[in-house]
Amino acid sequence: MGIRLFSPHLCADASLGISELLARSSRESHVGNEVIREYIRKHRREYTHDLLDEANVDRDPYRQFENWLEVAFKAELPDPHAMVLATVSRDGRPSARVVLLRDLDAKGIIFYTNYDSRKGLELAANPHASAVFFWQELDRQVRVEGTVEKITEAESDKYFRSRPRESQISAWASAQSTMIDSRAQLDALFEKFKNEFRNKSVPRPPNWGGLRLCPDRFEFWQGRPNRLHDRIKYQLIDTNRWELSRLAP
Repeated sequence: MGIRLFSPHLCADASLGISELLARSSRESHVGNEVIREYIRKHRREYTHDLLDEANVDRDPYRQFENWLEVAFKAELPDPHAMVLATVSRDGRPSARVVLLRDLDAKGIIFYTNYDSRKGLELAANPHASAVFFWQELDRQVRVEGTVEKITEAESDKYFRSRPRESQISAWASAQSTMIDSRAQLDALFEKFKNEFRNKSVPRPPNWGGLRLCPDRFEFWQGRPNRLHDRIKYQLIDTNRWELSRLAP
């Protein structure tokens, strides 16, 4: 039988926040991990913010997404355009990371990256991807699935010119996803390119640019009480027709 290294009453006290629990755990047992695990197992909240009904959603998923994104921006949520982008390697190994949505058009949602980064190489080998937007304060989530394509060089150039100069230089200094010896090496590369482009405009690196996720599926999720959440799926049937359906939570 294992020995419990924390006081049982710590996790039974639901009125305490995780910081207070950890502080008390530290004083009493010097072990915090078990408290965190217990908190994860027991912490719950109800989702009561809103509802999602197929009778009231826009029939166009792009407009529905824009409506929800606008609500998130008006609510002044931190980085409402942040999304978790999931890719899969040629041998089927998934990976995910947070990136920023930088544009959306009639074809899809656009983000920017180094094409030689892990995600860039994985998308070159397997162009299928998914993205998730999560707005906790609104109890909302949007999933977007589809294939990824490069945007035009002219579009990438236009966006690159709009970036802060330091961010432009960083695109040259960072061979994204490759191993480096130290932070000092990265800082030295930044200074090198900063000097190289002194008193001149910074061109876009040829291996840096935009990617467009072209959706064939959207799913809108609204948290509801008792874990009976609302889920509305849009599935692309042909070039310009979407089929709506409700999914079980």
